[in-house]
Amino acid sequence: MSDPQIDPAGNTQAFRVFAQQQDAEASKEQPSRLPIWIAAGAALVVILAVVAYLLVR
Repeated sequence: MSDPQIDPAGNTQAFRVFAQQQDAEASKEQPSRLPIWIAAGAALVVILAVVAYLLVR
């Protein structure tokens, strides 16, 4: 039984297509972490404000 997948290393053109597909998939999988950093910073500011309020009180 033959393998339905073509070896991308078989020729240069197939390998280039294979490499470009891998790069495109890798860039799609990584979402932006900016919202996480913004939320973490906001939470830190709130925690510091509560601690400062309790110390001054």
